[in-house]
Amino acid sequence: MKRCVFFDRDGIVNESPGPGRWVLTPEEFHLRPGFPPLLSRVRRLGFEAVLATNQQAVGLGLISREMLETIHRQLREQLRTAYGLDLEDILVCPHRADEGCLCRKPKPGLLLEAARRHGYDLSACWMIGDAERDVEAGRAAGCRTVLIAPGEPVSVADVVVSSLEDLDKRIAEGRLIL
Repeated sequence: MKRCVFFDRDGIVNESPGPGRWVLTPEEFHLRPGFPPLLSRVRRLGFEAVLATNQQAVGLGLISREMLETIHRQLREQLRTAYGLDLEDILVCPHRADEGCLCRKPKPGLLLEAARRHGYDLSACWMIGDAERDVEAGRAAGCRTVLIAPGEPVSVADVVVSSLEDLDKRIAEGRLIL
């Protein structure tokens, strides 16, 4: 049984540029300090790791697919050289919110595609995101879910934590079994 942790990108892997804004260049992409330790921990626990991200800026014509791929190559290179880590895959929904595609979260298309490509048992997988649409996509795909959000938001997620560091600590202490 192959297991995976799916990660949302903006706000989880890298610093979020803020509502209604996008990372459009490699210089604007800033890896969150809590992500590499968490990625390392889930990899040591036997999970593969996949990035599943909505990137509407492509559909809006604000960034080319080639530039987005450059940003993702830079991410993978940084993870490899600085931390000895990698991602199994990076799946992107490039569509605008109004296009009605099947891959844009909260729909589960990206996770279903990853399961098809890599043979994941989605019932043994986790989706980690910072928005309810990430949680909804994970639940629709049959995954367990983690919402990372400050405060005490109302969520249908299986687990709600305030930060990447809090999630990593809970896993390390055995308070959350993946």
